[in-house]
Amino acid sequence: MNWKNKKVLITGHTGFKGGWLSLILNQKGAKVIGLALKPGTKPSFYQSVGLDKKVTSILGDIRDLKTVKQVVKKYKPEIVFHLAAQPLVRKSYQNPIETYETNVIGTANVLEAVRSEKSVKVVVCITTDKCYENNEWVWPYREKDRLGGYDPYSSSKACAELIISSYRNSFFKTSKGYSVQVSSTRAGNVIGGGDWSEDRLIPDVIRSVFENKNLEIRNPDSVRPWQHVLDPLFGYITLAEKLWTKGPEFAEAFNFGPENDEVVPVKDVLAELNKSLDKKFTIKKSNGKHPHEAGLLLLDSSKAKRKLNWQGKLKITKAVKFTADWYTAFYSKEKMDEFSINQINQYQGK
Repeated sequence: MNWKNKKVLITGHTGFKGGWLSLILNQKGAKVIGLALKPGTKPSFYQSVGLDKKVTSILGDIRDLKTVKQVVKKYKPEIVFHLAAQPLVRKSYQNPIETYETNVIGTANVLEAVRSEKSVKVVVCITTDKCYENNEWVWPYREKDRLGGYDPYSSSKACAELIISSYRNSFFKTSKGYSVQVSSTRAGNVIGGGDWSEDRLIPDVIRSVFENKNLEIRNPDSVRPWQHVLDPLFGYITLAEKLWTKGPEFAEAFNFGPENDEVVPVKDVLAELNKSLDKKFTIKKSNGKHPHEAGLLLLDSSKAKRKLNWQGKLKITKAVKFTADWYTAFYSKEKMDEFSINQINQYQGK
């Protein structure tokens, strides 16, 4: 599929994953329109790569249906990637209503806006691996496993999955398939340069190392499906291409996670990061009380491998190295748009 001049709307383009996706599709020649709140952190990936000069950037709130409809009507996108979200577990305990409004109503607003504009042919909604009812068992979750969520963030994403399925079947289903091809994607814990979110492992370490801030780790033994941000993003792009060319057989949910031997505890990721950074750090376990977070969560990505021919490229060692190199370059005041594009090219073997 040729992305050149394709009109693509990305919600959440000022965020970490949305920013990387915007840069990738801009490099592919797509006409990217972004809709999001202003960057939630300083610094941010969005600002560091000058994304505002590369895409059509609209600051707006997906909780406002009128705003979302106006953007879709004005720019008439052909493909929509919905990434805008409140993405933090701990923040969801502090602001549960905001989390549900953003992740649940926001998703419904995007799909409702799509329903009113005939230009849209493909929608890829990004949720999370945490949308599953996590029993912390040792086998990976498949797309047909039960949805759920202990904390407000996880349950909000399960709700979003139900809304996505409902809109697909209620409003886009026809006798010949679907009028709009709608999929959802569920990825694990992503790492990569340009993430400065609070209460995330790598950003917390980076702030400690480069900004001389205290570092405490909540759950060093927690196991997560770690992967570099470029792995799932290229999976989302591949899925969008299949939806565009093949249609209904791909209009469903897909997991995008690492191989089981790449699913490691927090302390192993930190050990790899210590090897990759010139500045070294020490780990101190936090003794404070923290809200519940799952200790184990595994994903089965065999469906994406079989149907999309997708495979994660970066093993955990390389993923951490890519991440450490990006932050080192940033604090060395390199041109981060060029550096980021170079990492994208390296990933693609260019």
